[in-house]
Amino acid sequence: MTLLKAPGKYLLDLICQNLNLVESDYFALEFLDHRKVMVWLDLLKPIVKQVRRPRHVVMRFVVKFFPPDHAQLQEELTRYLFALQIKQDLASGRMTCNDSSAALLVSHIVHGHTPAASDYQLLEIARRLETYGIRQHCAKDREGTKINLSVSHTGIIVFQGTNKINSFNWAKVRKLSFKRKRFLIKFRPEMNSCQDTLEFSMASRDSCKAFWKICVEYHAFFRLFEEPKPKPKPILFSRGSSFRFSGRTQKQLLDYVKEGGYKKIQFERKHSKMRSIQSLPEQPSLVPKQSGSFTFGERSASTGAPSPSQRKGLEVSRSAAENRVEQKSPSPLSTPKRDRQEETARDKVQLAKPPREQQNAGSLVCSPHVSELSLNSQVGPGVQNLSLSPRLSPDGKQHSPLMTPLLTDAACVKTDDEEEMRRKRFPADKAYFIAKEVSTTERTYLKDLEVVTSCFQSAVAKDDVMPEPLKTLLFSNFNPLYKFHTGFLKEIEQRLALWEGRSNAHIKGDYQRIGDVMLKNLRSMKQLTIHLQKHSEILTELEKAIRNSRRLEAVCREFEQQKVCYLPLNIFFLRPLHRLMHYKQILERLCKHYPPTHVDFRDSRAALAEVAEMVAQLHGTMIKMENFQKLVELKRDLIGIENLVIPGREFIRQGCLSKLSAKGLQQRMFFLFSDILLYTSRGLTATNQFKVHGQIPLYGMTIEESEDEWSLPHCFTLNAQRQSIVVAASAQVEMDKWIEDLQMAVDLAQQCNGLPSELMTLSPSDGPPKSPDETSVEHESEDDLSASRTSLERQSPHRGNTTMHVCWHRNTSVSMVDYSIAVENQLSGNLLRKFKNSNGWQKLWVVFTNFCLFFYKSHQDNHPLASLPLLGYSVTIPAESDNIHKDYVFKLQFKSHVYFFRAESEYTFERWMEVIRSATSSATRTRLLSRKESHAY
Repeated sequence: MTLLKAPGKYLLDLICQNLNLVESDYFALEFLDHRKVMVWLDLLKPIVKQVRRPRHVVMRFVVKFFPPDHAQLQEELTRYLFALQIKQDLASGRMTCNDSSAALLVSHIVHGHTPAASDYQLLEIARRLETYGIRQHCAKDREGTKINLSVSHTGIIVFQGTNKINSFNWAKVRKLSFKRKRFLIKFRPEMNSCQDTLEFSMASRDSCKAFWKICVEYHAFFRLFEEPKPKPKPILFSRGSSFRFSGRTQKQLLDYVKEGGYKKIQFERKHSKMRSIQSLPEQPSLVPKQSGSFTFGERSASTGAPSPSQRKGLEVSRSAAENRVEQKSPSPLSTPKRDRQEETARDKVQLAKPPREQQNAGSLVCSPHVSELSLNSQVGPGVQNLSLSPRLSPDGKQHSPLMTPLLTDAACVKTDDEEEMRRKRFPADKAYFIAKEVSTTERTYLKDLEVVTSCFQSAVAKDDVMPEPLKTLLFSNFNPLYKFHTGFLKEIEQRLALWEGRSNAHIKGDYQRIGDVMLKNLRSMKQLTIHLQKHSEILTELEKAIRNSRRLEAVCREFEQQKVCYLPLNIFFLRPLHRLMHYKQILERLCKHYPPTHVDFRDSRAALAEVAEMVAQLHGTMIKMENFQKLVELKRDLIGIENLVIPGREFIRQGCLSKLSAKGLQQRMFFLFSDILLYTSRGLTATNQFKVHGQIPLYGMTIEESEDEWSLPHCFTLNAQRQSIVVAASAQVEMDKWIEDLQMAVDLAQQCNGLPSELMTLSPSDGPPKSPDETSVEHESEDDLSASRTSLERQSPHRGNTTMHVCWHRNTSVSMVDYSIAVENQLSGNLLRKFKNSNGWQKLWVVFTNFCLFFYKSHQDNHPLASLPLLGYSVTIPAESDNIHKDYVFKLQFKSHVYFFRAESEYTFERWMEVIRSATSSATRTRLLSRKESHAY
């Protein structure tokens, strides 16, 4: 198939592949047709049917869809191309603005800031302009007045000259149509009481249809969840246009980028002399891989290269400096042997690639350059003939927190024979593996205690920032626990060694049991209950001290960024209470396994009674501490509120919903409490915190499903006393969970003396407090994401694998019930891991906690090598097509990401399946009642 016979999408895909552009759906190709009118290349039609004289047509690669917020652009290369487009629009006069805005734009173009920061600021200023991303189409209204129509993500906009005189939001529009030269907008009856149809006259039928098409595409791209399905072809004759939007919608594009279903390539900006396209001499030897414009011509059948006569017509822009791919620096955790393995693996992959693919992975993963731009008088007075050569710096953006780059297939080791031999040596009794679970989880628990008693204690002692009474309270209660569990672990490991026959084999006795060791130590542990009862006070006093001391807050935040602190700091203070529940569950399984006549049954039952008494005694304290810890964690991660942690407020659910606003569906992070609902957005800040946009009291709220009314799947409306918002969930199951928890929270709010809680106050950095009406409504302010930027730049980066950020990336939600169940189901142990396309198995020490798998080389390591958040994953048994011919293997999968894990026994296999399912599947309401039967919201 020649290029001309291919559909337009084929050419666009070739260009985007050469640029290594992932977010390609924002871009398109345009050209001058035979009527000298600039039109878009139709992606579905063959090129030959759209271009009459291909050798004389120049295609321009430009931005087509301009999103409302550049935070939605995930890739640095995409933001760079958008910045180049803005500069081109300024130079050509397409985007006009007043003098002050022009001066501000130019200052960011020529300033000495880093190129990435300059581009970001340029886009932030440009998106506030009324002419941002606007292409005006000449028309007349019913009175014959000359106007200009344009379309944006919000809807249709009417200009008179350069002044915006009217706009019609997509939510108000019921139908768009055209009849010859007339363009018709039909409104929803309730939206416009004066008239239900507006009519505009355009120059010709072709121009009217062209504008109608771009309106259809903009509406579909920004408003729909999925690409619209093609209409069935009529049997006899057709009526009207069969045109439809082709390609991914913005939601599908955002989901694709978040999932990471592509190979991410880094690029580097470079200093380069930018030259005009027209001023370049003809260079037939160059292939236009980085060009901003293209000419058509049929390729040679034998080589696929342009013929000499066709090469003369190629228009290219060439950078003076060569582009290169930024190579990843080696991990500080890697060893020389590991580096050699990874290099060998990469070499094998490169040798296996065909030459064309190797070229794409090298020279073609560069940043495109554009021709020299000069600002004309329309940009601003006194600024003329200013050469723009945007510099490029390495992409400073962090890798996705949802990936595990350190554990590659190159480090996999085949250990099948070793595992089989080891299994034959060790006992096969289920009680042995239950005892071994006590040992493996106790190792992890002791490491968590070390985080507090050793690492954190050293951090606060070095700077002497913690008040002495708090220091005494904290470490006088944790140090005895650490000492006790050190001896407990030693006894358990000695018993397992005797059970396996690895030590003191000459000693006679019945050592194939664990109940007696558990009973002895749990009775001793009852004397430490007084220390466990102090943990609630420790959390409260530490939070007060952090509020009163910026130095202590800085030390705590800095400590949380260390690798040894792999979870939020406050979670480590809850570990002793959680450990009691683990003992209780393990002993329950042991007692169910033993028959009443077993020699270890009596001791196991007595040990279970001891720990059950301690759990019952501390149950209420644990529930309150879990809720307090969650509120404190959210207070740190949310920008714009002060009084989040107040007595009586309980956290219920957090997760992503799409909120319907004037700009269409916007992804928002929602936080549901027992008295109020917050909705936020994530800002492009150094800490990746979430900015609060609005809050809605639950008192008097009603919830109704509204899919039919808004034609949105999984959509429901929240009707509060002073406002209503429309939100959409990602799936039916998510919608059901939100509605269930919202209804429960509303019912509980009604019981709170019949009065709603006071609204949260905004932080001082966000300006003076607003009235309740203003606070509860999302204004979509242009400065929302940058209001607190200055104060945040000094803070340390935020850990990216927290539950909040995983919910954002995977468009899901988590409730407090899910947290409680996940806490009960912690597990540690050795697993063999295998990637989807690898041959060998890699032995790792794996810890499951906080909805996440943490990977270590061995249990002796102080910090994890990498992590795998499990929200959204499914855990199953491998299918026949997976070609896994081993026992005790389970499969983890999230869309295109697939991992296989092997356990050592049937018991450990079932335990890993059980705990992982507790993180990947939704919790049931019966578990909520069992956990909180004596506790009300």
